[in-house]
This record gives sequence, structure tokens and C-alpha cells, in this order.
Amino acid sequence: MPFRTIDKMIRNLYDGRKSDVRQRRKIEMKFTKMQGLGNDYVYVNCLKEKIENPPETARKVSNRNFGIGSDGLIMINPSEVADFEMEMYNADGSRSEMCGNGIRCVGKYVYDYGLTEKTHISVETLAGIKYLDFTVEEGKVKLVKVDMGSPELVPANIPIVADGERVIDEPIEVDGVVYHMTGVSMGNPHAVVYVEDLKGLDIEKIGPAFENHERFPNRVNTEFVKVIDRDTVEMRVWERGSGETMACGTGACAVAVACILNGLTEDKVTVKLLGGDLFIEWDKETDKVYMTGPAEVSFDGEIFL
Repeated sequence: MPFRTIDKMIRNLYDGRKSDVRQRRKIEMKFTKMQGLGNDYVYVNCLKEKIENPPETARKVSNRNFGIGSDGLIMINPSEVADFEMEMYNADGSRSEMCGNGIRCVGKYVYDYGLTEKTHISVETLAGIKYLDFTVEEGKVKLVKVDMGSPELVPANIPIVADGERVIDEPIEVDGVVYHMTGVSMGNPHAVVYVEDLKGLDIEKIGPAFENHERFPNRVNTEFVKVIDRDTVEMRVWERGSGETMACGTGACAVAVACILNGLTEDKVTVKLLGGDLFIEWDKETDKVYMTGPAEVSFDGEIFL
């Protein structure tokens, strides 16, 4: 084979590889893996990064075998009405209105990574603007207190199909078994159900049955709860679009509100989740729910999409 022909082949191969590298670089995404009580998400600073297809990206990065592994994707965006916007997607690519553990991590991210110097910020979500206060130790956010807003109890606004003005201790038949639920929205829908045996609960079976029940037009997050005393409850959660997770901040708030409505606890409640504890307070004078808990960085990385 002539030398010129070989030289041309080598140059074409080299140019092709350079082109492949350029294409890969175009879809390289920097991310931070964070978790609040084990409720883990992939966080992307979209003040710098751009995601063309968030639902597809959420499904890919959430895969625990072939992706990064998470309960979903949270994009930190600029906002015209708040300090930042939290755009959130579940592991199945569906959009979610709000996540209590997720928003605490957003707060830690924007402070620890230098996007703000303020210790009180506002964050735009599909569930409205939320306000965060930071406890800072040695230059890093240790705890985040979130003003979660007012609980929504009107069935049509949760939404839950019901006849009354509220859904409190109301019977619901799921897979042939009658449970009693209390309906609360903390920007996303929750059904709170009390059980005696949390450890023996077959949540992989009953969770999807609740999530897709006909009484929940937008599907539902379901909290299974055991009351320990007037100040403490324990819960497991099945999150729509993600399955069982280690923790759910909005779910813990919904549980506290439901317990208070049912006369089972005081207005300040420690909610014990698989991933740890959250402190929830319902201030009835202002009708505001406050959630306080930790947020942690797991690692930073880059991924080719």
C-alpha cells in the first residue's frame, strides 16, 4: 500500500477520534451527589451547566446500576422571583413539585459552593417560594430550617377524591384491605396511614397500590406511620415515581400535620425516618410548618450523557 494512502488513513482516523472527543465534551455534565437523611439526589448547577432533556437525564443519572444512582435529579437554576429555583425530577423522569430533603441540600449547595453568602435565602419551587435559614459551622452549612408554608387540607387541592371538607382518618380500600388515611399536601400530595407493624410492612406491594389508586388523580406519596409517644413518631415512605426512600421531608411534614389533626401528638414532633430524624413544628397561629434537618455532600463528579 502506498505511503500516502497509509498516511491519509492515519490522519482520517486521528481526525475522527478528535471529533468523537469534541462530541463527548459537548454532553459532559458536572454534578454533585448530595443526601438529606439518605434521600439522595444528583444536583446540577444550571447557572453554569445546561440540560437539554431533564426527564431523560433524570432517568439516566438515577439508575443505580448504569448511572450515578439517586432518587432523582435536582437542577439549581436562576430565578426572577427568588434567590434560586429548584427544578426537580423523580427517578422515573416525572416532574415533582417539592422535596423537603432536596431543598435543604439546595440550601447547603448554594452556600457551601459560594453561590451566596446569605444565611437566609428564598427558593422558587413548583409548590411556591420557600424560605431557608442556615446554621453554619466552620464555614459550612450544618443544619437547614425550611419554612414549608401552610398545609393544604382541601381534598380537591391535594388532590384526593373525597366528599368532605377534609380527609381525616377516612377509610380507603386498597387491594381488598381497608385502611384509614389522612390527606395533606405540602406542595405535593400525601396520604398518611397509621400501622402497628412498620418493620413487617410489605411496602413494595402496598406502596404502588396506594400510589396508583383511583382516589389520587395525580398519584400520591404514602407515609406509613407508627406513633411512639406524644412527641415522637416513626415512618416509612413510598414516594410516587421513586419507590421507598430513606427519607421524605414533605412527607415528614405531612405526617406531623396528620398526627396533630388526629390528636395523636403535640405541635412539635420528632419524625424518625429510615435515614435519621427530622424536627417538625406546625405553628397554628401563622399556619406555617417548619422543618429542620441536616444536608450532606457525598461527592462531586462528571458524567457523559
